[in-house]
Amino acid sequence: MRRYLLFASELYSLPILRPLAAEIRARGEDAAWFVATPLVPYLHADEPRLVDVHAVRRFSPQAIFSANNWVPHFFPGAKVQLFHGFNVEKRAPERGHFRIRSLYDLYCTQGPATTAPFRDLAARLKHFAVVETGWPKLDPLFRDAGPSALRPADGRAVVMYAATFTEELSSARALHAGIARHVARGERYWLLTLHPKTDPSLVAQYRALEGPNARFLDATELVPMMRAADVLVSDTSSVVSEFIVQGRPVVTLRNRAPKPHMIDIADPARLDAALDQAFAPSAALRDAIAEYSARIHPMRDGRSSARVLDATAALLDGALGTLAPKPMNLWRKLQGRMRYARWRRLDGADPD
Repeated sequence: MRRYLLFASELYSLPILRPLAAEIRARGEDAAWFVATPLVPYLHADEPRLVDVHAVRRFSPQAIFSANNWVPHFFPGAKVQLFHGFNVEKRAPERGHFRIRSLYDLYCTQGPATTAPFRDLAARLKHFAVVETGWPKLDPLFRDAGPSALRPADGRAVVMYAATFTEELSSARALHAGIARHVARGERYWLLTLHPKTDPSLVAQYRALEGPNARFLDATELVPMMRAADVLVSDTSSVVSEFIVQGRPVVTLRNRAPKPHMIDIADPARLDAALDQAFAPSAALRDAIAEYSARIHPMRDGRSSARVLDATAALLDGALGTLAPKPMNLWRKLQGRMRYARWRRLDGADPD
């Protein structure tokens, strides 16, 4: 029986890792969690937490799964990267999605759009493997059946709103007034969420919209929200790509890299017209959505977690070949030690 560690330093990691944890349990294998101190209240009763590096070493995981840009290099086990979102081109490739930090042994990619660039990097650098598995976070999106509990009982259409955290790219301030008008009219039902690190005063403004025509949910509920919504309103958030793989339209405000599969607007005053277009999409828009979805995440069977575990087993069994030694990267390793020590201090414990 293999042992796996699920590592999370940000709240967004939990819905990515939980479908994988469920697959580990279904296979009769062992899973434990190591999370940043602020995430401890979000763990469920059946998610055992390891509190320090000594506990991790006693658990002795064969592999560690992380959706973060980093993972503690001093933890035992192969390091597996799952990604915290799709490539939405917020940054240049060498600084963004395709940046290699010399920490991971295996990259589990979401679809052809990311698999090919990572395989090119693996062929050049030789210290990690790449397997296209799909993204565990989306397993419930495709696997869960039946009506969503988040849809209103009166049958109204549902609009979801989510914004990126990056202030200069976020639509949250610019669209608040327009969304508030839509919520007040009540023609459609709104599901609202914001990044956990958003300015609390702005979060309070969106929470104040709750009522018979809208509901505000934490970002951990993104997948249930996506299942329930007919249309998404957003900006340059990675939720755009997560939502669109369902084949449903998206309205974006000033997306950093607008594409044919989006209805992108430059002026918040265009929100009404964009929503009308989204609820009556043209054939060209539907085709663009289908083409983009096939490139970023063609797997629609809800079995990405199973493929991640199969790829990890292949890595551990040597079926993916022999990897070259990783670069030393001493500065990044020191940063990891410092983060770990900070969490331990927050726990009220010695930093080891």
